[in-house]
Amino acid sequence: MYKTINKEELKKRIDEGSNFALIEVLSPEDYNKEHIKGAINIPVREIGKEANERFNKDDELIVYCSSPTCQASPSAAKKLDRLGFTNVYDFVGGKQEWKEAGFPMEESSERKNEGCC
Repeated sequence: MYKTINKEELKKRIDEGSNFALIEVLSPEDYNKEHIKGAINIPVREIGKEANERFNKDDELIVYCSSPTCQASPSAAKKLDRLGFTNVYDFVGGKQEWKEAGFPMEESSERKNEGCC
C-alpha cells in the first residue's frame, strides 16, 4: 500500500540528499512550465511502463501532481502499488502547496531557452 508525504517531509528528504525519485505525473507541457526542483517527468498514463524500465521494485518513488484536488498522483501511486513497487509515496499537496510554501521550483531547460538567439 502506498503512503502519503507532506511538503515538510519531502523538503527534508530533498535537503538531506535522500535517495529517491521525485516524479511529476502531469503532462510534459505542465512539467516544462515549472516543476519541483530535481523532479523528473513521467506522465500518469506512462507511469507503469516507465517505472518498470527505470526503477527497482524497492526504490523509493515519490509522485506528485498539481494540487490536493488533482487525482493524477493518487492514480499513479495506486498503479505503482499494483505493479509491486513497495516504497511509493504520494505528495498530495503537489506543485500548488510546494510553491505556496516558497520552496524551489524550476523550469525545464527547453523552456529556459525559448526566445533565445
